[in-house]
Amino acid sequence: MTTVSSLAFVHPEAVLGNNVIVEPFAYIDRNTEIGEGSHVMAQATVLSGARIGKNCTIFPHATIAGIPQDLKFQGEETTAIIGDNTTIRECVTVNRGTASKGSTKVGSNCLIMAYSHVAHDCVLKDFVILGNTTQLAGEVEIDDFAILSGGTLVHQFSRIGAHVMIQGGSKIPKDIPPYVMVGREPIVYVGLNIVGLRRRGYTSERINSIQEVYRFLYMSGYNVTQATERIEKDLPESEERNHILEFIRSSSRGIVRGNMEG
Repeated sequence: MTTVSSLAFVHPEAVLGNNVIVEPFAYIDRNTEIGEGSHVMAQATVLSGARIGKNCTIFPHATIAGIPQDLKFQGEETTAIIGDNTTIRECVTVNRGTASKGSTKVGSNCLIMAYSHVAHDCVLKDFVILGNTTQLAGEVEIDDFAILSGGTLVHQFSRIGAHVMIQGGSKIPKDIPPYVMVGREPIVYVGLNIVGLRRRGYTSERINSIQEVYRFLYMSGYNVTQATERIEKDLPESEERNHILEFIRSSSRGIVRGNMEG
């Protein structure tokens, strides 16, 4: 049974699924959808254009589907989509999209920690974690299982690959290819996210094959173009190898540099 506090505001046109809980002083606007089993806590705000999946929790003072902080925005009808089983902690802001993509998307099973910001037209896939006060500029893309530690700042249009681990307080001006750890100031590649890969069932053989790719890319003395050519020529084809190559070749901003100190 859906439970809505008498002290909450829920617009008559809002669509609430079964077993939704809305606590006192929450605000749920028109043109919103909240999936079965989700929980909107006290003083959370769900604005027009929000599409919240099943079994999500929206903590106090979070705001979903705020108007984009983009001067190009002209009031167009857009959305902010939150996938199933995702947790949005205190004071998080997730802006809705602009005409560029039409929606901002946070995937399923994500954790967006307190005071983080997800700007217009960002796309976060599944199992992504944003640490406290992480700030994403517009149209950032983050792939599955990426973890951005607290205080990370990500430049607009940047891409972060799957299974990446980013050190807290990092500034991300470039694309971060899959499976790696990055840190220091300025940001550099510091190795594979081996612990994360093992937790997700990657065998030692698969991890070693990924490591070979990054040895060519960051430790061979080749530039990126030369390294990708050698990787394709000298290393056996695999899902991970092909994924890394596709990521690098489709990068418009260029990828993070290697650690020149070894």
